[in-house]
Amino acid sequence: MEEEQNKSPLLHYWGNTSEEDYYTLQGIISTKSFFTSPRGLTLFTRSWLPSTKTPPKGIIFMVHGYGNDISWTFQATPIHLAKKGFACFALDLEGHGQSQGLKAYVPNLDLVIDDCLSFFNFVLTQNPEFQDLPKFLFGESMGGAICLLIHLKRPKEFNGGILIAPMCKISDKVKPIWPIAQFLTLVARFAPTLAVVPTADLLEKSVKVPEKRIIGGKNPNRYVGKPRLGTVVELLRVTDYVSSKLCDVNMPFLVLHGSADVVTDPEVSRELYKLAKSTDKTLKIYDGMMHSLLFGETDENVEIVCGDILAWLNDRC
Repeated sequence: MEEEQNKSPLLHYWGNTSEEDYYTLQGIISTKSFFTSPRGLTLFTRSWLPSTKTPPKGIIFMVHGYGNDISWTFQATPIHLAKKGFACFALDLEGHGQSQGLKAYVPNLDLVIDDCLSFFNFVLTQNPEFQDLPKFLFGESMGGAICLLIHLKRPKEFNGGILIAPMCKISDKVKPIWPIAQFLTLVARFAPTLAVVPTADLLEKSVKVPEKRIIGGKNPNRYVGKPRLGTVVELLRVTDYVSSKLCDVNMPFLVLHGSADVVTDPEVSRELYKLAKSTDKTLKIYDGMMHSLLFGETDENVEIVCGDILAWLNDRC
């Protein structure tokens, strides 16, 4: 019976209640649409807004991680924040979720950053009442690295950033070992879309609670193949760049990491905290927690992490 339940499909990570009914029960308003970036890429987007008539406390622009998307467990966080008075916006990155592009193929993160900035600016153009509200970046894993790159490109545009297990460096525990890494880099020049990079199962390495691992595995848009050569080479390039620019980070930020994270290195979050120019910076390392802080942990641990995020935001709005 348990095996049959594990195999049964879910419409949404919360179950089979419709999106409209679920959002109503949560007391929020949510929309979804497609956005065309300046380079002509069709990107899937979502918003999660407070249902109250009062203006939101702040605007949060959110970026998901590698192989993930914004329509499954990622939604848990913006739903929670919208219930607490924040307007949240996110898009599926190129090659992820319901956005255009070969699945999990991200050959140029500089173009992805331009996509994100174009969408964020579009949101503000369409909602002029948001212009004067505090604006924050939020990124998980690879999305955390993207948020740092956005900040480095537009250092005055956002009031701060929330970085969840940011991929400032790929952990040696999931990174291809020498000389495999060097060989793959060479092959990537000729076959960048080839999905052959040997890595551990990220879901297994990220999510602590077995029942939540099952829910995560039922995401119909989750990429389950091996990483593509071009994507891995690009992530190695970008993480090397980000780790070399930590001293240039100069925005208020909250960085959260689990001490048991084997996907991204918590030591690099410590290094970010130490080297960043920011005078307003907060680091929390959660003992024994893994990579998926906002879903994959026990409900009690998730509540602690969400509480820390909310407290940080409220202090700055």
